[in-house]
Amino acid sequence: MSRLYEPQAYDTTTWPDSLWRAATPPLAPWPRLQGAARAEVAIIGAGVTGLNAALELAEAHDADVALLDAAQPGWGASGRNGGFCCAGSTKLSDAAIRRRVGPAGADAFAAFQRAAVARVDDNLRRYAIDAERGPDGELHLAHSPRAWAVMQAEAAEDPDAEILPREALRDRGLFSPAFHGGVLERLGFPIQPMKYTLGLARAAQAAGVRCHGDSPVTRLAPHAGGWRLTTPHGTLDAARVLVATNGYTDERVPGWLAGRILPVLSNILVTRPLSAEEQRAQGWTARTMSFDSRRLLHYFRLLPCGRFLFGARGGHSADPAALAAFARTARAEFDAMFPGFAAAETEHRWSGLVCLTASLAPFAGPVPGTEGLFAALAWHGNGVAAGSETGRRMATLVAGGADTLPALMRRPPPRLPVPRRAALRAAMAAMRVADLPAISR
Repeated sequence: MSRLYEPQAYDTTTWPDSLWRAATPPLAPWPRLQGAARAEVAIIGAGVTGLNAALELAEAHDADVALLDAAQPGWGASGRNGGFCCAGSTKLSDAAIRRRVGPAGADAFAAFQRAAVARVDDNLRRYAIDAERGPDGELHLAHSPRAWAVMQAEAAEDPDAEILPREALRDRGLFSPAFHGGVLERLGFPIQPMKYTLGLARAAQAAGVRCHGDSPVTRLAPHAGGWRLTTPHGTLDAARVLVATNGYTDERVPGWLAGRILPVLSNILVTRPLSAEEQRAQGWTARTMSFDSRRLLHYFRLLPCGRFLFGARGGHSADPAALAAFARTARAEFDAMFPGFAAAETEHRWSGLVCLTASLAPFAGPVPGTEGLFAALAWHGNGVAAGSETGRRMATLVAGGADTLPALMRRPPPRLPVPRRAALRAAMAAMRVADLPAISR
């Protein structure tokens, strides 16, 4: 199976009904790859990972780079995510990371995450991208007394964490009756992801990167000591190739990826603008990016325009009827969590694919058993920062330099041993049931 979901999930002729696209000046369409071409390095995927890699290769290594995307920049997850520039990119706990790679490896991964957030800040300044950068910090909210007790115990050992009981949340303008308290981490900030992605795309063009849209790579094969990439209208020969397609990966490109990734649907709704009175009545007036402690988490934030963004996980089909049904579920959950906003209709709703692995960690490095082929993907729903920094570090590796990626990310993910759609449906049902008792406590 080259892709896990229905064809609608990968239809590049249809753009999501996102607020980001509606509010962002468009980029002139990139031309298709036509005929036969050559490059020193080919990059597949013009999201934040591929764009950062292309910029680093062109600017720091003076490489001849061709960047191919199946759609246009911003169509995929880089242009339709929630705009959380934060730590993450793994589903492993800190303790699990230490067990897997040791204390030094865990420290290296923590340093990588700090560098990743700083990388986005640097990109915004370096390329003069006005991506509506929001306030520093990310709030983790406890949806049950048990979650709150665990959260406080863990935060007590973290010097960068601030514990906020329910009344403190109210004082900060971050109140919902659904939460028992929260922990504010200082690392991270929200952005408008489409503006960030298109800003990087403009910078890549200005740096001399050859950029091609509407050019899906349908075949990737060894050729003349390098690789040949085949698209519907042309071919590209390159000595080295970086695959940076994340949840939208065609698992035939390369075939090594087949069964090693698990794309998961994430869904977002955005309300109409909320008045200052509505915000005060609910008790949510701050723009801090936030998420809850459920296994099927929700993520949300008040936008600079006064609209409220609410994201939810849990869908398992890209069929339009199934997406509409899940959107209704997400809206009901939003109304229950934010009753003061229940009268604010939904203006935009869309979905997209995040990418997981069985190892619960990203992968970035050479594709095993190949020469000159690399991959960087699987951000586990937090790719804005991690993808940006990984793209830069992968560029150095692709150019023949040192590998500075954390050990946690260098381990190739195993193939999932069970049918993925069935396993995903069962896992989500189990997580939803596990979350339900906590809602009533």
